[in-house]
Amino acid sequence: MGKCFDTLNYDPERDGRIAELDANELTTSELVQRHLADSRVVKAASNIVSSQLFSLARPSGAPDRSAMPIAGDDAAAKAEVVELLDILGYDAVDIGTLADSWRSEPGTPVYCKPYYGEVPKGMSGDKTMEWIFQAPGVPIPADRVRELTATVVRGPAGGSFSVDAWA
Repeated sequence: MGKCFDTLNYDPERDGRIAELDANELTTSELVQRHLADSRVVKAASNIVSSQLFSLARPSGAPDRSAMPIAGDDAAAKAEVVELLDILGYDAVDIGTLADSWRSEPGTPVYCKPYYGEVPKGMSGDKTMEWIFQAPGVPIPADRVRELTATVVRGPAGGSFSVDAWA
C-alpha cells in the first residue's frame, strides 16, 4: 500500500469545475484518496506558501516553532507525516479525517495568511503577491492552529485565490 502526502488545493479557475467538490460532498483529499485507492492519503502542508515553509522551519522544541494541520483516515500514515513534518521543522496538529481536511483549505483562517502576517496597506496586486513570497513569516504555534481550524465555518470549495483574499 502506497502513501500520499497531499498538498493539493482545489482552484476552480485552474482545475475546472468539479461537481462533488463544488457541492461540498467531498473534500479535495477525499477525491485524491478515491483516485489513489491503494494509497493512504494525508493532507498536510497545503496551507503555507513555499517561502514561509522554508523560513519558518525550526528544530524540535524551539520556542518559535510553527505547526501545520494534518488530516487523514489512517492513523499510521498520519504518524509518518507527523515524523516527516518534525524533520522538516514543524509540529503537527491533527484536525481529523480526510472529510475534515477542508478546515485548512483556501478561504479558511489557517490558510497561508497567518504564516506570512499582515500585508502592508495600499499595495497593488502584483506587489502584494511579491511581498507575500518574500516575507520571512510569522511563527504559528500549535495552539493557534487548533484555534483557527476549530472555529472555521465551511464555505464554498476552493475558497478564493484572488489577491484580495491574500491581503
